[in-house]
Amino acid sequence: MRTIARNEIGRLLDGLLAGYAVYAPVRRKGILVFDRIRSGDEAILDYANTRTSPKHVLMPQMETLLSSCGEDPGVSEHTDCGKPAVLFGARPCDARAFLFLDKVLRDGQSRDVYYANRRDSLLVISIGCTQPRETCFCTTTGGGPLSAEGSDILLEDLGSVYLAHVASSRGAEFAAAHGLLDTCEGEPPGSGTVNGGLQPAIEPPVDLGLLKAALDRSFDDPLWLTLAEKCLGCGICSYLCPACHCFDIVDEEAAGVRVRNRVWDSCQFSCFTAQASGFNPRPTGRERYRQRIMHKFNYCIDNHGMAGCVGCGRCVSECPVNLDMRQVLAAFGGRRGGN
Repeated sequence: MRTIARNEIGRLLDGLLAGYAVYAPVRRKGILVFDRIRSGDEAILDYANTRTSPKHVLMPQMETLLSSCGEDPGVSEHTDCGKPAVLFGARPCDARAFLFLDKVLRDGQSRDVYYANRRDSLLVISIGCTQPRETCFCTTTGGGPLSAEGSDILLEDLGSVYLAHVASSRGAEFAAAHGLLDTCEGEPPGSGTVNGGLQPAIEPPVDLGLLKAALDRSFDDPLWLTLAEKCLGCGICSYLCPACHCFDIVDEEAAGVRVRNRVWDSCQFSCFTAQASGFNPRPTGRERYRQRIMHKFNYCIDNHGMAGCVGCGRCVSECPVNLDMRQVLAAFGGRRGGN
């Protein structure tokens, strides 16, 4: 395998810009986010995690699906052609979220062509964590600081150099074409390299299997009301989450142009399940907060074989009322035999 010097990353990115749309961590208005770069020098690689996830690269916060103009009855479908792109510098949790989104939006019974076209054209190069934040809980949901799931290439940070691990056939082709590896077969990430062979420790606050079993019998648990009393229903957890994927469809018209837009939505909003009749099956915060937790840690496991959460910790660090997801999970997962 070949190591890549830290000071060579900018040159590598500059080379990729000739043939790819490249997204990397950058600072915009003082906030660290993923955005398209024009120069390799823009990328910031020494960071714990970005404020927002790179989900928008594949699923923009707002996008036009269809449009028509004037008296023309024809409709133009705005399906992204899937321009080749590289997401560079994602953390393993964010890359693993793509694995989950693939199950829901690309590989399931209902294929989302807008997501699928972008996903099939995106190469993900992640960088393993050496100093996870105190709000991280990726090991609870099945990931880890050096998880390669969802990545095509995982770069292991060894200080002055990165060690590249191929994680997919697409990553192998890319690595060979761009000279990232001398061979496409390497040792698993973390095998005697990071911190003298020790991966960063993240203690799982709850066992996912025990949590799932507890949630199966907790639909009417009064604890939901206690938890929901603190929640504002602001939806920031949904918008920052790399795995949340709910959206609304809005038809608008202006100056004779009719458009159908898709916009992010949240199950925490009171109008999310409101029906035209006025009936709302989730009328209070109790039902809405229960849905969020049940969906991520119960229904998604049943339907997709993995939790709808990757433990990135953004919902913990950014919640305006400090409603800590880890404490919520522990409240159910720790009650092994109770009701």
